[in-house]
Amino acid sequence: MSEHILVTGPSRSGKSEWAERLAEKRDQPIIYVATALENPDDPEWQQRIEKHRRRRPPHWQTLSVPYDLCATIEQANPPHCLLIDSLGTWVANELEKDEETWNSIITCLLETTQQASVDLIFVAEETGWGVVPAYPLGRVFRDRLGHLIRKLGAIADTTYLVAGGHVLNLSLLGEPLNLL
Repeated sequence: MSEHILVTGPSRSGKSEWAERLAEKRDQPIIYVATALENPDDPEWQQRIEKHRRRRPPHWQTLSVPYDLCATIEQANPPHCLLIDSLGTWVANELEKDEETWNSIITCLLETTQQASVDLIFVAEETGWGVVPAYPLGRVFRDRLGHLIRKLGAIADTTYLVAGGHVLNLSLLGEPLNLL
């Protein structure tokens, strides 16, 4: 039986490092699924991507998957574990999709996750802890990511929150909300 883990928290909280540590403890090959789109015109963004690359063990396989996570999960075979970093970047890549298309994409992701035969570790940013964005696209991003994290957290075997230099196992400490 496959295991599905969600690691969430604010920016720069250590989410990726915690997810990487969870992956390193597994006795199975790791496929790191990078959702970021490279942008040579943005040196600061490229430095962030490079920082993540340097942390990964050389024996991990890396796939660049900025869009079609469903197909990547469907095509993965045991005994692999997929570490998907990050859902916030993936949502940003898909932000221009209309609501109907977006809902289809999310339905596919959630169903594919539930049916996956491989272990999955998702990394996701918590964006709703601050002010409501002043522009429409910012609100769409925040709402889509928040909704996705809530749905994914409901089906994950374990959900971790990384904040303030600490890791909390929300599955042990929290009580799940009923989804509307």
